[in-house]
Amino acid sequence: MVAGLLVAGLATSPANGAVAAGGDRGHGRTLSLETVSNPRSDLVSGGDVLVRVSGAADDARVTVLVNGRRTHTSLVEQPDGSRLGLVTGLRNGVNLVSAHSGWRLDAQVVRNHRIEGPVLSGKQQTPFYCETEAFGLGAATQPDCSAQTTVTYQYRAGNAFKALADPTQVPADAATVTVGGRTFPYVVRVETGTIDRAVYQVAGLYDGTDPSPTASEGTWNDRLVYTFGGGCNGGYHQGASTGGVLDHMMLSQGYVVASSSLNVLDNNCSPIISAEAAMMVKEHVVETYGEPLHTIGWGGSGGAIQQYTIAETYPGIIDGIIPSIGFPDVVTTNGPNADCRLLQRFYAGAGASWTDEQKRAATGFLNLSSCLSWDVAFANRITATDSCPAVIPVEVRWNAATNPDGVRCAAMEQFANQVGRDPKTGFVRSPLDNIGQQYGLAALKAGSIDAEQFVTLNEKIGGYDPAGAVVPQRSRADLKAVKASYKYGMINTASRGLADTPIIDLRTYADVAGVPANFHTAEWSFVMRERLRKANGNADNQVIVAHLPVPALSAAAYAHALGSMDAWLTAIGRDAGRGSKSAKVVRNKPASLTDGCYLPTGQLVGTDWAAGGDACASIYKIGSNPRQVAGQSKAQDVLACAFKPIRWSDYPVTFTNDQKARLQAAFPDGVCDYTKKSRGWAAPASTWQRF
Repeated sequence: MVAGLLVAGLATSPANGAVAAGGDRGHGRTLSLETVSNPRSDLVSGGDVLVRVSGAADDARVTVLVNGRRTHTSLVEQPDGSRLGLVTGLRNGVNLVSAHSGWRLDAQVVRNHRIEGPVLSGKQQTPFYCETEAFGLGAATQPDCSAQTTVTYQYRAGNAFKALADPTQVPADAATVTVGGRTFPYVVRVETGTIDRAVYQVAGLYDGTDPSPTASEGTWNDRLVYTFGGGCNGGYHQGASTGGVLDHMMLSQGYVVASSSLNVLDNNCSPIISAEAAMMVKEHVVETYGEPLHTIGWGGSGGAIQQYTIAETYPGIIDGIIPSIGFPDVVTTNGPNADCRLLQRFYAGAGASWTDEQKRAATGFLNLSSCLSWDVAFANRITATDSCPAVIPVEVRWNAATNPDGVRCAAMEQFANQVGRDPKTGFVRSPLDNIGQQYGLAALKAGSIDAEQFVTLNEKIGGYDPAGAVVPQRSRADLKAVKASYKYGMINTASRGLADTPIIDLRTYADVAGVPANFHTAEWSFVMRERLRKANGNADNQVIVAHLPVPALSAAAYAHALGSMDAWLTAIGRDAGRGSKSAKVVRNKPASLTDGCYLPTGQLVGTDWAAGGDACASIYKIGSNPRQVAGQSKAQDVLACAFKPIRWSDYPVTFTNDQKARLQAAFPDGVCDYTKKSRGWAAPASTWQRF
C-alpha cells in the first residue's frame, strides 16, 4: 500500500531517480536516501544496492522498504551521522526503495539489472565462449558464463606472492605490511567471480577480518585502483585474463585493486562494454568494502584507451586516470594501423627500390620498424578471422563460401550496437577511410622522396574490402559509422568528461629499434593533449612523463604517478571552495607534478620535453605517423576528410603532365582538406549513453 501511494503521488527526478518526498513533516530535519554503490540508481545491478540515509535523529529508528515491503536492512551509523546499509531483494526492473523514520520519509526509484548484464551496452554478442576455468573457477553455467564466486588468499614472501590455503596459518616467511600505522602479515584476499559475463577479480589486504561496506577497514586506505588490460580484438569470448590485481606496489600501500576480463581490450575492444563491466564490478566492490574516497584508473596501451574513453564518455566510474603507452581511442588508432599494412605491402612491391630512410620518412615514425610492428601485431584485427582467439572453434568462424553468417573477429564487431551492420555485406559498418589521403606528403615536402615516388605511392597504396583483405581500391568510410563514432565518443574529442579529469600520461619510450611492440610511439600522448586544448582551451589537467623501458625507471615512474594521482585526487576531494570542477582539478594539482622525463640516471626532470632544447628532448624525440605525414593536424581527429581540388602550387616539386594525370586518377574526389571537419561529422552526444 505504501509503495502504491508513493508511486502514484510522488514525482520522480529524471536525473538520479530520486523521489520528491514530503520532507521532514515539520520535525526540523529532512530525511535523505541515496544509492551509494551506484550513484546512478537506474543502472544498479545484481539485486542489491548500498544506500545511505541521512537526516535521522541520533536515536531515531529508520526502516527501509523495497516496493512497500519491510526489509531486514541493517543501517550502521557512520562518523558523519549518516547510516549505511545494504539493501537486498531488488527485482529486475523498477523498484521503489524508501526510508522511513517516524513521519518522515524519502525514496529512490531504483532500476535493477541482471548481474549477467547488459545494463547500458546493448544487445550482447552471441555466441559467447566461456573461460571461467582459466581462473580456477568451475565450469561456467550457460549461456551467461556464470560461475560460483570463490575467495582465495595469497601471501608475500620475498619478491613474490604465494598461494595460502589457510589465512589463519600464515607461514613464517611471510612479509609484513604497514597501513594506517598498523603492521600485520602481508596477506591478500582475492575474490574471483562473474559479473556482466566477465570474470572479475578484487584483491585487498587481509588481517583476518572480512571486508564490510559499513565498517572501516584497518587494512584499506579507502582508495580503489581499477586496472585495464591492453590489446584490441573482436570479442565473442569471456577472456582468460584481467588487467591484473596482484600488484605489490598498490596492495602494499593498502589499495584495493579490481578488474575484469572484459576490461582487457584484447578480450573486448569496446570501451563501452568495458565501461559497463567496470561500473558493475565497482558497484560490487563498494557493496563489499565500502565507498572509496576515489577510484584511480590504471593500464597501458589498450588499457590506456579504455581509461581515456571511459573518463570521457562515462565520467565518474574512474576519478583520475594513469594511462601508459597510450592512444586516444580505438577508431583513431586504427588509421595508422591500417596504413602500415598498406605501406608494408607497397614497400614489398612497387616501392621495393625505396631506401629504408625513404620508407621511414613516409611513415613518419622515428624508426621504420614501428610501422612493421603495427602490421605484424595488429593489422589482423581489421580482418574477419585472422585474429580469432583459439577458444572460438574454427567451424563457427566466418567463411565467405561455407559459413557467411559465422563469427567475425574484426575489432569493429564490438561496435555493432553503435554503428550497425551493412545490410549488403553483413559486416559492421566501418569508419576506416583513406580517400583523398596523400601518403608521404610531408616526406615529399621535406625532399625525402621525389615526385615520382609520391605519385606511385598514392596510386598504388590501395585499401581494404569488408573482410579486411588488402585490395587495389582505397577504403571509403560508411558515413553512418563515422557519425556514430563522433556522436558516441568512439573518437575521443576530449570535450566532455576528460575536460575535468586528472590525467597522468606515462610514456614508456618505444620509438627506437629493438623495443618490443614499438608501435607505442610518443606522439600519441600529444595527440590527446592537442585534443584537450582544442576542446577546452587548455590541457592543464594532463601531465605527460616519459621514461625509458628500463625496469628501474619504469618502477620509479609508476610509483611517482600513483602517489601523485592520489595526492591530486585527495586535494580535490577536500576542496570545498568555489569554482567549477575543472578549476578545482587545476588548482589542486601538486606543485611537484609537471611534464618531464626520467634521465638514464634515474633523476626525474620537470620540463616541457616536447618543446625541445633540453636533456629530456635529446633522449625522448617525438615522431609522427602516416596520417600526420599525410597532413593531419596534431589532434588527428579527422576520420574521413573533406576534399579540395588538387592545386599544383601546394607542392614544392614540379610534376610532369603524366604524373599530374596519374595523381588526378588517384584522387578523383580531390585531396584531403584538413581545415574542415570530417565527412559524416556529428556533435558529441551527452555522456552516459545507453544502447
